[in-house]
Amino acid sequence: MALTNTTITSWKLQEIVAHSSNVSSLVLGKASGRLLATGGEDCRVNIWAVSKPNCIMSLTGHTSPVECIQFNSSEERVVAGSQSGSLRLWDLEAAKILRTLMGHKASVCSLDFHPMGEYLASGSVDSNIKLWDVRRKGCVFRYKGHTQPVHCLAFSPDGKWLASASDDSTIKLWDLIAGKMITEFTSHTSAVNVVQFHPNEYLLASGSADRTVKLWDLEKFNMIGSSEGETGAVRSILFNPDGSCLYSGSENTLRVYGWEPDRCFDVVHVGWGKVSDLAISNNQMIAVSYSQNNVSWYVVDLSRLKKSGSVIQGLIQDKPIPAPTSALGTTLRRNYERPTTSCTGQDPEGERRSPSSEDEKEDKESSAEITNPEDYKEIFQPHSVISRTPPKRTEPFPAPLEHSFSESVLEKPGPAVKIVTPVIDRVGQLKGIILSTRNEPIGLNAGDFLSHARNAKAGVMGDEEALAQIRKGHDTMCVMLTSRYKNLDTVRSVWASGDVKTSLDSAVSMNDLSIVVDVLNILNLKPSLWKLDLCTSILPQIEDLLQSKYESYVQTGCISLKLILKRFWPLISDTLAAPPSVGVDITREERLKCKACYKQLKNLSNVVKNRAEQVGRHGSTFKELQLLMAPLDC
Repeated sequence: MALTNTTITSWKLQEIVAHSSNVSSLVLGKASGRLLATGGEDCRVNIWAVSKPNCIMSLTGHTSPVECIQFNSSEERVVAGSQSGSLRLWDLEAAKILRTLMGHKASVCSLDFHPMGEYLASGSVDSNIKLWDVRRKGCVFRYKGHTQPVHCLAFSPDGKWLASASDDSTIKLWDLIAGKMITEFTSHTSAVNVVQFHPNEYLLASGSADRTVKLWDLEKFNMIGSSEGETGAVRSILFNPDGSCLYSGSENTLRVYGWEPDRCFDVVHVGWGKVSDLAISNNQMIAVSYSQNNVSWYVVDLSRLKKSGSVIQGLIQDKPIPAPTSALGTTLRRNYERPTTSCTGQDPEGERRSPSSEDEKEDKESSAEITNPEDYKEIFQPHSVISRTPPKRTEPFPAPLEHSFSESVLEKPGPAVKIVTPVIDRVGQLKGIILSTRNEPIGLNAGDFLSHARNAKAGVMGDEEALAQIRKGHDTMCVMLTSRYKNLDTVRSVWASGDVKTSLDSAVSMNDLSIVVDVLNILNLKPSLWKLDLCTSILPQIEDLLQSKYESYVQTGCISLKLILKRFWPLISDTLAAPPSVGVDITREERLKCKACYKQLKNLSNVVKNRAEQVGRHGSTFKELQLLMAPLDC
């Protein structure tokens, strides 16, 4: 039987233990796509080279968890914002801290460098945005208007505008020269996670927790496109360097969008979970995600993606799709003008501070520990040469080979039987389910521990080498199990006080489905513990469980959803159908809870409907759930 090798489109590059405690933030350098900064609850900022397992540099100085990080455009500096509201700026080449900036009253949750000057912007949980003059160590301007935390900031390529995205479901556009808001976009129905300007044209893209990507015209200040079909909250977006298309990263999925007319060129399933950042290097997309104290790198070969041509999935359309007006399908739109001069700051509004002895003391307490001198010198202190033509180029990451059976004939007595491997559409592939009952370990191949024929000359593997192979991943597994034990112990201590709702909320806030499953398994055994309050907290988690690759998670989600429908659907439907009472509305709080449950159940009905069409041991369960949810469509 012939065996051929097929290059795959996306693959996992590496997974590392990035911090001694949970990772709280990370960012990729957009200039090279090969530099990564991670921030953790250990109050450190670690610098990594993509695909290399060892940390290059560890930056200290923060006294509270690092909530957000950002490189400048040349990747020579990095700034980190902490939970206490302070910002620290480091020079990576000199390996020292440059500035400590104080001013926010709450956690800093977004940062961005001005493209052409010594300025940076920060957004906070206190809903304020500050513009900082790094040279003078002070706040230049404060922008007010959001009512919820500001989770993303982006300067326009010409440096004149600043876009801010918030949990209040709005995007605000600020004029830096005038110091006021230009316009506000309010079409999103949930928190806006990310915004990005088009590299050339007056366009702005945004991704939201409402599972949509929207495009905004910055000349007419209106929406020109909105996507549908995302598998989860949109956490990262990135324009192609030539501006021809937009990449959208949501849970385990990468989509390629075009606009005017709106269309989706390609969809790729990537097992990156909740992706945190995207960058492009050598026609490859580098993506990163994190879970607890682990960070994973993924690579997508962009040369194998569709970036134009036929549409594979429609977008929300208010009007018929017009014909493209150009090769890229875009209308003529004004481009940014990039002045060569650096940006000029405004006068401070009384918040600029001169360096004080307290600040100097804080700067001295900050340090940059170089843990890998060779990689540090190669990246941040390359040898100077008189002529650097052509410049040094990085090589793309090689794709692993995916083994597949080709068309072949089995030579056996009797008639020849032709075995042909069916061609499966990549977009339509479903992620594999990991069964709860297994006869062999996951991720372990006994053949990996045996010497191959080509290594026969080198001799048989020694005891030390065999033990080293067996111990691979042991430390990571110990860290994960320890973290899970601590989380379960926290939930148990709250549960012991008799507050089931608070213990469930704490399990959900840990962002670990395994903890949620453990708690649900207890609740499913004792239906009398269920209250309407629990339904509002757990229904969003059930949606994730039903789409999990673990069979046990799916089973737990199905049992919980069935229990909720049988016990609470009559109450929800009757409460929503009843008119408000005259005078004091005593049932208002209960009615709001029922509305929230109804909305979540409507979302779950689509998931159940799709899974009910599958054949397997859970097919009948999903069909039963579909029947129970039939009244939702009435």
